Formats: sequence, structure tokens, C-alpha cells
Amino acid sequence: EEDWDAVLDTNLKTVFFLCQTYAQKTLAANRTGKIVNIASMLSFQGGIRVPSYTASKSGIAGITRLLANEWGNKGVNINAIAPGTVETPLNNILFDNDDPFADALVRKGQPIGRNARPEEIADAVLWLASARSTFATGSTLVIDGGFTAQ
Repeated sequence: EEDWDAVLDTNLKTVFFLCQTYAQKTLAANRTGKIVNIASMLSFQGGIRVPSYTASKSGIAGITRLLANEWGNKGVNINAIAPGTVETPLNNILFDNDDPFADALVRKGQPIGRNARPEEIADAVLWLASARSTFATGSTLVIDGGFTAQ
């Protein structure tokens, strides 16, 4: 239960209160703003072995939609990205050890057949944070190499 609470507090509760604080300050200053939350491909599917992570990231997608409804007409756009597996030191350990879960996830289960490079995720965040995405709000942009398209 402690682990469950810690993951939900970090991944969901903290994000909600950060969004709320940012929007309050932005709206009080009579400005427009952008928020980009980090969901996950597990926001759209159950996954395995990670119930608290899946629940928290599903919550991010829901909170993003909810807050877009509340703030969209006030000039605050809020979206999320849902990355798949990304080349990070933690993921590289998993993939370098021939873990069966990793093998099923990427090598056999993902049309692109590789992890995302960090800059591929950053490019999506940059677009959502830019003036080029002024009509996008309440969306969760999936960047997972086609995994959830299957």
C-alpha cells in the first residue's frame, strides 16, 4: 500500500497540483499558457507488473482532459504525451539483459522495433508547448512506435 500511495502521489497528485498552481498564476496574470503532462502508453492499456504506474498514468490522461475543459476558454492549453519505451539508462538495462517482458514489448510487439530516442519525445513536447499548437487541448499524443496501434 505504501508503494501504491507513493507512485500515485508522485505521478498523479503532484502533477494535478502543479497544473493547478501554474494555471492559477497564469490566469491571475491575464496570460495564456501551455501545459504538457507526461502520460504513458499504459494510459491506454493495462500493462503487466505495474498496477500503480498504469493507474497513475491513466489518471494523467483523464486529468489532462478535465483541465482542458475547465481552462480551454481561458487561454490555457493542456495536453499530454504518452511515450512508449525510451532509450534511458534504466530501460537500457532492461533491454540489454534479454528480459522476456522487454523482448515482447519492443522486439516483437512494436512495429518500429526499437526504443524511442529522447529527442523524438522532446520534439513532440516542443510542438505542444509552441504557438503552432494553439488549437490542441485535452489531447494525449501517443508516441510509442506503433505499439498501441496494434
